[in-house]
Amino acid sequence: MNTLKIGDKVPSFTAKDQNGNTISLDDYKGKKLIVFFYPKASTPGCTAEACNLRDNYKELQTEGYELLGVSADSEARQAKFKDKYKFPFPLLADEDHTVINAFGVWGPKKFMGREYDGIHRKTFVVDGDAIVTKVIDKVKTKDHAAQLLE
Repeated sequence: MNTLKIGDKVPSFTAKDQNGNTISLDDYKGKKLIVFFYPKASTPGCTAEACNLRDNYKELQTEGYELLGVSADSEARQAKFKDKYKFPFPLLADEDHTVINAFGVWGPKKFMGREYDGIHRKTFVVDGDAIVTKVIDKVKTKDHAAQLLE
């Protein structure tokens, strides 16, 4: 797994959001962007993480941040997740792993003794020039906004 690190430039990407709209890295030129990766929409940890970011969205915006959630779920699943919990930010349906691979968050995982490949829960803060300024490897799902704002 070749994960982006602080100081790395994020490769240009384009993906569809929950409504089928095309979103690209260029849409965020000149803006601070938080890109958070989560394994699966509507699972307990992912729901806690995204809801914590939703509940602190105003504060994150006050600090100048835009948010993008990314998983390999379908547009339909992402739309259901966003609608159910009223997320004010887009969720990318990265089924072909374009964005996941650009950030290097796909790789071997272990759960209950079983090994498999999947998305690692990680968050990246990217500046207006597409340079990674912060990486959170150990995401606290219930307190994620605090990790970003500290």
